[in-house]
Amino acid sequence: MAAQTQDHTGNTNFSQDSSLPGEHFEARQTAKSDDYTPDPSKSLPLSPARQALVDDILALYSCEPTIERVKRYTPDCVYDDQFVYANDRYKMAGQWFALPKLFKDSKNLSYQVVVNDKDLIQFKNEQSWTFKGIPKTAVINALVSLSLEPATADSDFIRVKYHKDQANDKDYSHEGVGFSFKKWQADKVMQYMDSKEVEIFKVDAGAGKEHVRKYGSGGEDGNAPVKEL
Repeated sequence: MAAQTQDHTGNTNFSQDSSLPGEHFEARQTAKSDDYTPDPSKSLPLSPARQALVDDILALYSCEPTIERVKRYTPDCVYDDQFVYANDRYKMAGQWFALPKLFKDSKNLSYQVVVNDKDLIQFKNEQSWTFKGIPKTAVINALVSLSLEPATADSDFIRVKYHKDQANDKDYSHEGVGFSFKKWQADKVMQYMDSKEVEIFKVDAGAGKEHVRKYGSGGEDGNAPVKEL
């Protein structure tokens, strides 16, 4: 992969050892507000390679999964949101390819890049979700954190080690009944899918997996410092 000219702050937030599994690349923060409404006019500029990454992630959110888009993640990646904790690319593929089966439509309404570091891109995201069989559309604002693989952070095809979707001001504690359910859901969904695309990633099951980091809290006392986003 060809190297890109540096187009970011140069700041690093995680280890620069790409061999470490995704659990080592979790961005944690407590926001001053849970209002993640984006202002596109204030969005930080991205290089073509970084813009292509964000475009692929937004397409996945918009129920447009492809094999190449799922390859944006490393085999040992982690995906972490309100409903899912998927800790390898096989589980991640199951989640993205399941979305079109659950939702009639999903549209990106707007986004705003707020952090563009060497190894971390964060953006406020506004997405609409229309359920199948239910005449209802929900609009959700969230902070999306893409922790980048050090080896590809300045390449033409950037990959993600840890993808977090945070809809509240507090971060995730990774504890309790709610967490157990979202991990169980991610562990099981692939078993009920008849998808050749998902099966391509079965080789990634268990790749580089480590124990789940537990924090006791989603606030400052849970290793989630307050950040101005």
